[in-house]
Amino acid sequence: MNEKLNRRNFLGKAALGAAAVTIIPRHVMGGKGFVAANDRINLGFIGTGKQGGILLNYFADNCKDLVPVAACDVYKTKLDRFVEQAKTSLAKNGHATARMQAYEKYRDLLANPDVDAVVIAAPDHWHAQMAVDAAKAGKDIYCEKPMALTVAEGRAMVEATRKYKRVFQTGNMQRSWRNFRHAVELVRNGYIGEIKEINVSVGDPVIQCNLPSQKAPEALNWDLWVGPSLYRDFHAELAPPVEVDVYPNWRNYRNFGGGMVTDWGAHMFDIAQWAMGMDESGPVEFIPPEKPAKRGLKMVYENGVVVNHVDWGDFNAVQFIGTEGKVEISRSFLRTFPNEKLAEQALKETDERVYYSDNHYQDWVKAMRTREKPISDVETGHRTASMCNLANIAYELQRPLSWDPKKEEFKNDQFANLMRTRPFRGQWDFTDF
Repeated sequence: MNEKLNRRNFLGKAALGAAAVTIIPRHVMGGKGFVAANDRINLGFIGTGKQGGILLNYFADNCKDLVPVAACDVYKTKLDRFVEQAKTSLAKNGHATARMQAYEKYRDLLANPDVDAVVIAAPDHWHAQMAVDAAKAGKDIYCEKPMALTVAEGRAMVEATRKYKRVFQTGNMQRSWRNFRHAVELVRNGYIGEIKEINVSVGDPVIQCNLPSQKAPEALNWDLWVGPSLYRDFHAELAPPVEVDVYPNWRNYRNFGGGMVTDWGAHMFDIAQWAMGMDESGPVEFIPPEKPAKRGLKMVYENGVVVNHVDWGDFNAVQFIGTEGKVEISRSFLRTFPNEKLAEQALKETDERVYYSDNHYQDWVKAMRTREKPISDVETGHRTASMCNLANIAYELQRPLSWDPKKEEFKNDQFANLMRTRPFRGQWDFTDF
């Protein structure tokens, strides 16, 4: 009882009475070497917008043994489009299309015993509740980045995953790309000397949502879209219609996303964390610029390395500065200085190697079958998301903050600690597991 109460004190319990979901899946929960019926794994997709459709294609092209059998969305036109897209993928891979089921409420999808695992591609403010419920339902989980909207939500996702022995892959797929892995191994093995500073170029911190109210379309259950977040009226910028092919801007606004600091930061700060071997830790100090600004935050690690949120010359990119050179990495380049050949140079047999994955989606499949951790496990995703969320707190409070990565709390700052979580609306409760 004391352990549960302590956990809830940390997580900042916001609401009571979330409905329990305790369906046992077709496979033995947590068993070694699980192989689903007919040697395939049935997928349910939660969130069928732009990113959900992209993930459907990725899984269809890379993982023939993953079979979409269910989908859920509160926006019916998007759900209908996704179902037709899924049927095309099923037919292409030689699977029957009749079993594809559509739901408005994700808990109905979780209650489907045919679903072995879920892909969560809903907006960020839903990730924690959906992932906790999926773990309770015995489903393995692929959850888009940034994994969580607050530190407390991320920690709850880790604890629920561990409690129910689930396999959880975070969508930080850059860890499965050769150039990012090579950059990390160059840094770890001292090819540019001792790392002193890391510059990360990503966009702006989170902002308040001041969009005017609009009438919600009939095809959208807007109240359910808002879900556990504090309520505000519909605006098309938050949930654009199906014919508008964009990444929606909900990601910029408080209570729905964390700005580009979390959206792209979850990719690029993740590489910094990986290179430093900090997948289960994080910075100990957050030092914002003296005057309000959208750049300039310094994040200091216990070993003295400083990570700067700064526009250093290339966008959505990371620059590692060592005592003997530099490594610069983005999705479009890998550059090394002064030895330009390092970018393509093979490592020595004696060098330290990181987890090898060249396919983020197959890596999840392998982990589900072996019941081992994938390359971007839930703890890894949580620590990266936490770094981003803490950066937003520092920008907003405009004062230096001391952070304890082990206790996951600020030192001597009660107001900052309150910002590790947020209130949940109605009967939703991400701590109920």
